[in-house]
Amino acid sequence: MRLATRGSAQRAQRPELPPSPPVAGGSAAGWLAAARAARAARTLGGLPNDRHSRRVALLKRVLPAIGVALLLLVAMWPRLAPLWERIRLSFPAIDLRDARDLQMINPRYAGIDRVGRPFLVTAASGRQVPDRQDLMSLQAPRADVKTQGGAVIVVSAMRGVYQSQVALLDLFGDVTLVHQNGTRFLSQTARVNAAGNTAEGSDPVAGHGPSGEIAAQGFRILDRGDTILFTGKSDMRLKGAKPGAAKSAPAALPAPIALVAARVEAEARPLLAADRRAAKPKAADPKAAGASAPIKPVRKNP
Repeated sequence: MRLATRGSAQRAQRPELPPSPPVAGGSAAGWLAAARAARAARTLGGLPNDRHSRRVALLKRVLPAIGVALLLLVAMWPRLAPLWERIRLSFPAIDLRDARDLQMINPRYAGIDRVGRPFLVTAASGRQVPDRQDLMSLQAPRADVKTQGGAVIVVSAMRGVYQSQVALLDLFGDVTLVHQNGTRFLSQTARVNAAGNTAEGSDPVAGHGPSGEIAAQGFRILDRGDTILFTGKSDMRLKGAKPGAAKSAPAALPAPIALVAARVEAEARPLLAADRRAAKPKAADPKAAGASAPIKPVRKNP
């Protein structure tokens, strides 16, 4: 019985090479060419076996390494299990309602009004209204706008709803309006048009400023912030001038108005003089009145 080794088996599987053709003349160049051809034929015939051998050698190294890794994982699993549970608990659960509603912290909306002046709307937090991408429900909103004269007006409240497309801010609860000159108003509701620099409110309003105190049933800010109009029944208490304050001269009338006033005064002067003469009382006439002369007392001699 004859046993074949690995090398002999591989040699047996290789195809037999054809005999090299005889070289005429037996020159050295011919023998070299024949040797190269034989070597090339042996190399091409052994490629499949070489690939299989490399694949088997690689598996001999990889499979034991995988087995050792699995054994280490089984041995370390009791210690890794608590760590895995801790990692799973660290991820917060996501509420689908929160995923549908967009919520922001410290939102800021900046823009410019119709004449190019900047305005700013901020809040402590904001939540998008469902099914309305242009509406934001705000907590502690604040609007900073500039008037036509350049003064800054700050409006704040407890809650608000902002429409980003039209720059409208509806405020609710402790609405406070502060003007740069020190004027301060307080109401319960208001609507601020940041793009037009206007505001209005229909709830009772009370405030104070450098000129005095005011209480009214509503207010409106017009002329791009330069005019404040109080609506409904309004009560105002004005502050008097401080003692020793310098008095400013009144502004002069325009020339056309001064000419008309002088002409009216000239035409009315004779009429006023006639009225004064007619109003003077006439001197009393004793004879016309039928009054008797006074009687002198008579002195008697003793």
